[in-house]
Amino acid sequence: MVIVPADTPGLKVVRPLNVFGYEDAPHGHMELSFENVTVPVRNILLGEGRGFEIAQGRLGPGRIHHCMRLIGLAERALELMCRRAVARVAFGKPLAAQTVTKERIAEARCKIDMARLLTLKAAWMMELAGNKFAQSEIAMIKVVAPSMACEVIDWAIQLYGGAGMCDDFPLAYSYTAARTLRFSDGPDEVHRNAIAKMELANTCADVR
Repeated sequence: MVIVPADTPGLKVVRPLNVFGYEDAPHGHMELSFENVTVPVRNILLGEGRGFEIAQGRLGPGRIHHCMRLIGLAERALELMCRRAVARVAFGKPLAAQTVTKERIAEARCKIDMARLLTLKAAWMMELAGNKFAQSEIAMIKVVAPSMACEVIDWAIQLYGGAGMCDDFPLAYSYTAARTLRFSDGPDEVHRNAIAKMELANTCADVR
C-alpha cells in the first residue's frame, strides 16, 4: 500500500461515482486517473509486500462496523413499517390488522435480533483473541446482516407503496446503502465459500 498525495503530478480525480443514482460524494468512491505518477519509496506503508497484511488488519473491525450500520438501518425501517402499518387504512382497516403485515413485522424483529447477536458474538471473539480467532463469525455476519437489512427494508418499502420508492422517506436510500454493503469487503459468495471451508476443516479434521 502506497500513499499518493492528492496534489501529486499525474493524479487526476475524474469524477465522483453515483450509487443507484444517488450522489455519493464526498464520502463515497471516486474514479481516479494515474498518468506517470511517481512517489518516494518512503510513501510505502508498513513495508514492501505487506499491503495484504494491512488490508486484513482492518477488515475485522470494518466488517463489524458495516454490520452495526446495517442493523441500525433495519431497526429504522422496522420502526417506519410499524408506524405506517398503524396509520395507513386500506379496505376499512389499518394495515396492522392484516396477517401478512403482522408476520413481516414479527419476522423482521426476529431477523434483526439474530443478526445483532451474531455481530455481538463476532465482536466479542475478535476482542478476546483477534481477527483470526473470529474469522468464521466475521464472515458469517457479512453474509447475514446485509441480506437481513435488504429484506427488512424491502418489506417496509412494500408497506409504503409508491411513497417508499421516493425520497419523502429514507427507505429507498437505506435499501441502496444496504445493497451496496453486500459488496463491501467482498460479496456474499466469497464469504459463504470461506465459511464452508472453515466448517469442513473443523468438522472433518479427523477424516482421512
